[in-house]
Amino acid sequence: MKIMTIYAHPADTVTNCGGTLARHADAGDEVVALILTHGGRIHPNTYAEEWRSDSPDPTLTGSGLADIIANKKHELERAADIVGIGKLITFDLDDEMSTVQQDVVDRVAQTVADEQPDIVICDYPHNPVVMGNTHTAATMTALAGIGSAARYLRNLDGHAEVDVKQIFFTSLPVAAVDGLSLYGVRNDVFIDITPVVGRKIAAMDCFVSQGYDGLFARKLLESNNGEFGRAAGVNFAEAYYRMRNETHSLLPVTDAAMTADPLTRHRSYSEIDIRATYPISGS
Repeated sequence: MKIMTIYAHPADTVTNCGGTLARHADAGDEVVALILTHGGRIHPNTYAEEWRSDSPDPTLTGSGLADIIANKKHELERAADIVGIGKLITFDLDDEMSTVQQDVVDRVAQTVADEQPDIVICDYPHNPVVMGNTHTAATMTALAGIGSAARYLRNLDGHAEVDVKQIFFTSLPVAAVDGLSLYGVRNDVFIDITPVVGRKIAAMDCFVSQGYDGLFARKLLESNNGEFGRAAGVNFAEAYYRMRNETHSLLPVTDAAMTADPLTRHRSYSEIDIRATYPISGS
């Protein structure tokens, strides 16, 4: 199987689905990440905070956009290697991207046609009407590109149509454990990332320039992936919302549901102290 992620910024793939990608890479699946913007203006903590110091380091305050982008790309490459992303594709668009633009849609469509993924992962579009959120603009661009690739005709485009089997959205900010609590608004797939949580932390530790390393990485895993893990009945999980319905021959029940013990699972999903197990280097 081939999985392709399409996100706005360099760190998004790791923070949203890095654990899932690591598990698929370990299973022998192909993983490709498409990053639309260069990320130079997104969380530029190392550079912005240096200006606030009493004696700013001129090597940081003097860094231009090209320097910042190059460093961010290096961080991305290191993180991708840790979680098992086999191929990085970067469009290096400006971070001010706020609308769907046809030329970018066309580039995404061509990339989807070239890579032919079975699954695409991208951000949940929180509000498809208000496009000020770069994450939403990136997802709407991705969906438009996937739609265009599905209508390819070899006579006209040099490619046959591309059938993406499923699209999974991340970042739907709810942790409901059933389909009734929020009138059906819920993440409907959880991936247990407990076996690879250390690799996700190590990958996040690569993004030093935007302050995603150290305490933040562990806080995100505790609060976000820990809460999704609680909902899923495991220590740590990543949550997804499926765009398309799925068809089965029989009513499906997962192995996790069949083996779950409701009496003790609140203890079994609380076994890992993430800060003690994965301490900050040098602390």
